[in-house]
Amino acid sequence: MAFKKEVVEIIEPKDVFVGNPDAPVTLMEFGEYESEACAKANEVVKQLLEVYEGKIRFNFRHFPLTRIHQRALKAAEAAVATAQDGKFWEMHNILFANRRNLGTTSLKLHSKEAGVNNKHFLDDLVNAMYGWQVQGDLRNGLDRGVKDVPTFFINDVLFTGKPTVAELSKAIDEALKQARKKKPAKQRA
Repeated sequence: MAFKKEVVEIIEPKDVFVGNPDAPVTLMEFGEYESEACAKANEVVKQLLEVYEGKIRFNFRHFPLTRIHQRALKAAEAAVATAQDGKFWEMHNILFANRRNLGTTSLKLHSKEAGVNNKHFLDDLVNAMYGWQVQGDLRNGLDRGVKDVPTFFINDVLFTGKPTVAELSKAIDEALKQARKKKPAKQRA
């Protein structure tokens, strides 16, 4: 009797968005969960998602600076793990709120708070089940020239300003103008 191998489809961080899936502007951040600057940027992003509701979508990519923050890697893996249960954004915000408390056991508790009831969560974390996905984000960030966090891209263009509501809003407004110019006028029947 042959055993059928189970194929597990893993939801990649590059495929996890919040906001309008058809939005003309995509805001992407490379960041990590122990960084104070990323925690501040997360609050800015929350405001932008409200201000530009329906016009932008946001994607968070993992770029743990492990030489500075030893727990950022496991926190990123925990976030990817919760994405498998559709709870990425809940966990994302909980991790930022608890950025000084990201030990493995704490990550398990944070996942429960996010609404994840996976009995294998701790085992998956200890065994680095989602390590490849975090490494993939890291490689992608390096390929794009990311050196520090937070680093933002707007419609795949590197944002070089400060990650404030005012500066990101200016860049988003410009991207929205560009998107309108590219949209072909509707043909008349």
